[in-house]
Amino acid sequence: PEVENTLVLHRCIEVHSIFLREASEQRGPGDFLTGCKMTEPEVNPKAYPLADAQLTKTLLDLVQQGSNYKQLRKGANEATKTLNRGIAEFIVMAADAEPLEIILHLPLLCEDKNVPYVFVRSKQALGRACGVSRPVVACAVTIKEGSQLKPQIQCVQQYIERLLV
Repeated sequence: PEVENTLVLHRCIEVHSIFLREASEQRGPGDFLTGCKMTEPEVNPKAYPLADAQLTKTLLDLVQQGSNYKQLRKGANEATKTLNRGIAEFIVMAADAEPLEIILHLPLLCEDKNVPYVFVRSKQALGRACGVSRPVVACAVTIKEGSQLKPQIQCVQQYIERLLV
């Protein structure tokens, strides 16, 4: 059922992007949207490394699977605890946390503990991936012996580490 939901979501996104493309092609020169550019909001430069769209999708999928496998801790305080206890595989933080300083202690801790970390653009999307209805500013995917997620986690860890170099 989760795979079907994911496929339906991707199809909805495809249809929506086609609709937006067609709508933009049909605008006339007198349209009030002419010259208006839809840009992503500026991201705080302190939110480094920031995941690109493809990595964000992969991360959020893995976070969602981590939630299903009980390998996820949600929130800045919980993420800090997992780092201190040495059970964090990697940390995902939201670049739009307001103020960003509430999570900026995590990259320092991650570097001390040699744990990969990355920022995604949206705390709302991170919250949805964590399986809660509220925004989440940080989460930690945790270690679990014999986990089926181990190969995906290792792949993402390597990708994040390449971003940090």
